[in-house]
Amino acid sequence: MRRILIVAAAAAALALVAGCSSGTGGTRKASDAPTIALLLPESKTTRYEAFDRPLFEAKVAQLCPACKVLYFNADQDAAKQQNQFEAALTQGANVIVFDAVNADAVAPQVHSAQQKKIPVIAYDRLISGVGYDYYVSFDNVKVGRVQGEALLAELARRGTTDKGRILMLNGAPTDPSAGDYKKGAHQALDGKVKIGREFDTPDWSPDKAQQETEQTITALGKDAIVGVYSANDGMASGAVAALERAGYATLPPLTGQDGELAAVQRILTGEQTMTIYLNYRAQAEKSAELAVALSRGDTPAAPTTTNNGTADIPSYLLDAIAVGKDNLEDTIVKDGLYRIDEICTPDVAAACAAAGLK
Repeated sequence: MRRILIVAAAAAALALVAGCSSGTGGTRKASDAPTIALLLPESKTTRYEAFDRPLFEAKVAQLCPACKVLYFNADQDAAKQQNQFEAALTQGANVIVFDAVNADAVAPQVHSAQQKKIPVIAYDRLISGVGYDYYVSFDNVKVGRVQGEALLAELARRGTTDKGRILMLNGAPTDPSAGDYKKGAHQALDGKVKIGREFDTPDWSPDKAQQETEQTITALGKDAIVGVYSANDGMASGAVAALERAGYATLPPLTGQDGELAAVQRILTGEQTMTIYLNYRAQAEKSAELAVALSRGDTPAAPTTTNNGTADIPSYLLDAIAVGKDNLEDTIVKDGLYRIDEICTPDVAAACAAAGLK
């Protein structure tokens, strides 16, 4: 009997040590609060500050009230983000959730975390050149393909598919997700429409997208542009500014992504054809769940893997939904991304009424 009690006590002690193991490979007292670092890339795209950060922080607080979240935003500055990553390590992060400004150049930073036995989750953008614990994002090639298909459908509806050329505004060349969107868009568009000009837009900048659109209008002529593929809503806003300045009576079909409030309003007023609704809540909350689990020494099984050129990364790839005027209420409004009163401001009230939003 005495031997059984000794064995049981030893097992309990081992369980306690395992349950308190920290991301740094040492042990953490039960009173110590796990620290989770969230590094986001920029703030020009409204989703990061409006949704990703607060949703992530709220889920961590729900799952682990004692956990501390260190938050950093790099403002699209890779050097600044490197300093932030190092600060997260210095400040005792047990887990790092990392949306890299330049995901092709941060392998050394991830490796430095691994040397300290700190788990890393790639958030939204696939980090290359090194293995790590998880990748949480969307099926980005499919996103681009859905955007391209939506553009083709609207061109066909208007009867302008073969009447001119389209402009392609792809995302930042330093963002691997942008490359995936571009790949998917070409899968949909190539051979079905003529591409007049194509740009990889630095920093996903709306201002640079406006300049690229203006350059294309000047080079090809206003009447030659029958559609615009924009990889996200921010760049779509720049394209709209250029098109309106050029004096289009009716704007050509225009895609987007991110479900930004301004884009939803442009869809209602007819300035933008569609956006891609990414379920930020699902992405942020899944990442928070994984981060908390890792801080406790757990490693949940992932449903799939993504090869980043170096390793197969355990992955959670979420679905994306094309949203236009017809399904806006059943997607973005129903899921609580925005309330109708937030969308239907006085300047778009008539468009809301015409779309049946009330």
